[in-house]
Amino acid sequence: MSDPTNDAEQECKMVQGCAAVDLIIEARQKDLGGFSVRRLLPTTRRKMVGPWIFFDHMGPAQFPAGEGVNVRPHPHINLATVTYLFAGEILHRDSLGNVQAIRPGDINLMVAGRGITHSERERPEVRNVPHSAHGLQLWLALPEEFEEVEPAFYHYPGAKIPAVTVNGVPVRVMMGSAFGVTSPVKTYARTLYLEASLHAGQTLALPDAEECAVYALEGSLRAGHSLIPEHAMAVLSRAGGIVIEAAEDARIAVIGGATLSRRYVDWNFVSSRKQRIEQARRDWQEGRFAKVPGDEEEFIPLPD
Repeated sequence: MSDPTNDAEQECKMVQGCAAVDLIIEARQKDLGGFSVRRLLPTTRRKMVGPWIFFDHMGPAQFPAGEGVNVRPHPHINLATVTYLFAGEILHRDSLGNVQAIRPGDINLMVAGRGITHSERERPEVRNVPHSAHGLQLWLALPEEFEEVEPAFYHYPGAKIPAVTVNGVPVRVMMGSAFGVTSPVKTYARTLYLEASLHAGQTLALPDAEECAVYALEGSLRAGHSLIPEHAMAVLSRAGGIVIEAAEDARIAVIGGATLSRRYVDWNFVSSRKQRIEQARRDWQEGRFAKVPGDEEEFIPLPD
C-alpha cells in the first residue's frame, strides 16, 4: 500500500502507572482509493517497534462485483513488505516479473532493497463477483548493511508456517522464533511476528523481545493494569515476562524484534539516509524505476 506519512492527527496516548504498557496507539483511518485501512505505524510518538516501521490493518471489507483492491504500480526502497490475509485474495505483481496470488494463511515477503516496483490488484474472477478482503500489510526496515540488497520476492504457503498451542491458545509463528519453533520466513534482523486467537479469560505469556507490541485485531485485551481496546496497538515495556489476557474473545498480532537505527519515511520510501530518499523520489519522477511486466500502463504519481 502507500503513503504512510501525511497523517494530520495522531491518536496516541501515554499509559501511566502500568509496567506492562508504555504506549497505546489508536488506529487512524486512511483512504487508499476505493477502500480504507486502519493505520497504526508510523505515528508521531512511535516510528518503529523493533524493525517494524509500518502497520496497516485492511478490512474486513465487503466489495460488490467490479470493485475491490486496486493499487497501481508504485516503488519502494530499503525495506521489506510483509502481506498476510485473513480473507480474500490479492494479486501481487512486481518489476522482477513475479506474479503471485496472495491467499489467507500465506506469508508474502517482498524485499525492496535497492529498489522495486509492484502493484496489488485482483484477478478478474475475484473482482467480477461480490467478495471480501481482510488482512495486514507491514513494512520492515532493513538493517543498514542490507538496505541496498538485490530486490527479491518470497512466497511461503500457509502450510509451511509453524503453528503451536500454548496454554490452550493456538499461535502461528509467522516470523522469527517463539514457543520452541522457528518460522522459515527470511529475516534480516531479529524479528518477531505472531498471530493468536484467545477466548475470553485466556492468557498468553508473550516471548521476550528487545521491542514488542501487541495489536488487538478483534476483541479487547488486558496487559498489566491497561485495557487494550479493539483496533489499538499496545507498545509493551522492556520488562519482559508480560502476560496478556483476553477481556473477550480476541484475535491478536504480536510484532517486535531488534532495535534499529533511525529511519526516515517519505511516501513509499524508507531509508537510514535522507539523501537516498531524495534520489529515489527523483528516480520515480523521472521514470528510472523498472516497470511491472503485465502492468506497465498505470502508476501512482509521486505526491507533492
